[in-house]
Amino acid sequence: MHPNPAFRQVPIPDSLSFAREIGFGMLTINGPEGPLAAHVPFHLSEGGTSAEIHLARSNPIARASLPGSALLAIQGPHHYISPDWYGAHSEVPDQVPTWNYIAVHLRGTLSALPAESLRPHLDALSAEHEGRLLPKTPWTSAKMSPDAMPRMMRMILPFRLAISDVQGTWKLNQNKTPEIRERAAAALSVQQQEAHVETLARLMRAVKQG
Repeated sequence: MHPNPAFRQVPIPDSLSFAREIGFGMLTINGPEGPLAAHVPFHLSEGGTSAEIHLARSNPIARASLPGSALLAIQGPHHYISPDWYGAHSEVPDQVPTWNYIAVHLRGTLSALPAESLRPHLDALSAEHEGRLLPKTPWTSAKMSPDAMPRMMRMILPFRLAISDVQGTWKLNQNKTPEIRERAAAALSVQQQEAHVETLARLMRAVKQG
């Protein structure tokens, strides 16, 4: 997370909304032999006070001593920014390359949940993301044969991260003038490398000066 305050001004509700929209992050804890990490989908509670996840029984985090401190890191669009994009060297001298990105860190306490909470968690998780695929008829676990879902659920376990701290970094060239930032955003838009590049350029253009 970049320490520059210019990149840390986005309100917490906006960072939580971003995390909810992405819905996928890297969960990390300190294990007995060093850091442990798992890449997981998650379901964020309405008020952003907790995130529910599931892990394979064989995952080292699932077998760690809990409850314990954990970090869920969510990354959004990102890209290399060339100093040439800011303008002519005579006009904007002594610039250096950088990397623009959005990231949200959710810190808190990770705890195991009772087995009976697994099915509601899975249904809520799939309902959230199926709802984004409309007008497709949403998939639901009711489409599974009676014994298939319980059999598959035996391979995973439910967990909850009780969120105590939300940190968001939106590094979008806020330390540049609007004119220079627009030049960089325009150059970024024509890269045509990944879908998230245009998203990053749009967010750079939407920056509001403090």
